[in-house]
Amino acid sequence: MATPADQRLLELLEKWLTSLELHAKYASLDDDSYSKVQPWPEHQRPSRWIIDLARQKAITLRNSLEERIKMGDAKFSDSLELMTFLANLVGSEHIERFIPVADPATERTVGHDTQNAPTVEAPGPAASGTREMPKFIAGTPREPPASGTAQVARTERKAKAPPVKPAPAAPAPPSSSESASAGQEGPSQDVREQVIADAVRLVQWGRKWYELAEVIAKMADRPHLTDVRRILKDNKAVIDKRAGRG
Repeated sequence: MATPADQRLLELLEKWLTSLELHAKYASLDDDSYSKVQPWPEHQRPSRWIIDLARQKAITLRNSLEERIKMGDAKFSDSLELMTFLANLVGSEHIERFIPVADPATERTVGHDTQNAPTVEAPGPAASGTREMPKFIAGTPREPPASGTAQVARTERKAKAPPVKPAPAAPAPPSSSESASAGQEGPSQDVREQVIADAVRLVQWGRKWYELAEVIAKMADRPHLTDVRRILKDNKAVIDKRAGRG
């Protein structure tokens, strides 16, 4: 027989799976339509493969939970709730790269009349995103985005290119990094750090090193594939260390 903790987790997993089905549907929308289809909290739009991976993991967890319930394991759900609580309380960091909960009840019709769509209040803390677990984790509700002006947030902004200085009469030999970027503007330091963070996360999720460049280059607001490969090559030791492989 399912315990109250079992019921809470089953309901939460069904809510997440419904949300991920909506995200899969929204994957074909352009950025402007995506920003208006739900009263989103600030986040960076998730890639399709991230949505598919999250759905796969949610189904796997639901199946494991159902098997434990049939076995009469009354501690499994309690342990999951405690682990989630501790992960949020102790181990979490402030991030914007998450998949926010999409609710069928707050879905907006995307089309020519979207600008005149009625304002829908943003969901509260229990539906604000995957960073907070409802009911058993205290949190501060996010403020709802302004009507008609919600935009998909981006965690990085390209820095303004510095003015080009005239070359000195007797220039010193350029460094290897300067030689690689001679004649073209390279990515900003913020963008480089974001690419490194993307690579660390993908390695921890099981992605192979040779897959990283193409996956990262397809993400929103990332540098060209050539620049991504250069950043990964220059920072391989740093990435391996942060990912726990160094």
